[in-house]
Amino acid sequence: MDTRQIAQRLVELCREGKYDQAQQELYASDAVSIEGDGQKAEAVTRGFDAIRTKSKEWADNLVEIHGGSVGEPIVAGNWFSVVMGLDATYKDMGRVAMNEICVYQVRDGKIAHEQFFYDMGGA
Repeated sequence: MDTRQIAQRLVELCREGKYDQAQQELYASDAVSIEGDGQKAEAVTRGFDAIRTKSKEWADNLVEIHGGSVGEPIVAGNWFSVVMGLDATYKDMGRVAMNEICVYQVRDGKIAHEQFFYDMGGA
């Protein structure tokens, strides 16, 4: 798949809430995931297995999802971005509404890099 196809597939799966399937299908084994500006060591996750563990910990912390949104992807070469929103209640933070810009890099037909830019608490 090319970058546009991967972007469309990711959006499709995220809109269906199939985050695990998206990672299984679309992520490279050596993918890197960065939260926010990546300045803290724990903000950078390296490797497919570590990304899956991070996702599982996030899912285990969820109490309830109240709503969400997934925008259309914007593609530029091997990169694409998607605006996503989530209103959810977490065990450790209570109810939080957030919007984020998700940026992805595709290499050899797989997502090799993702980074999330967001402010907590804004709907």
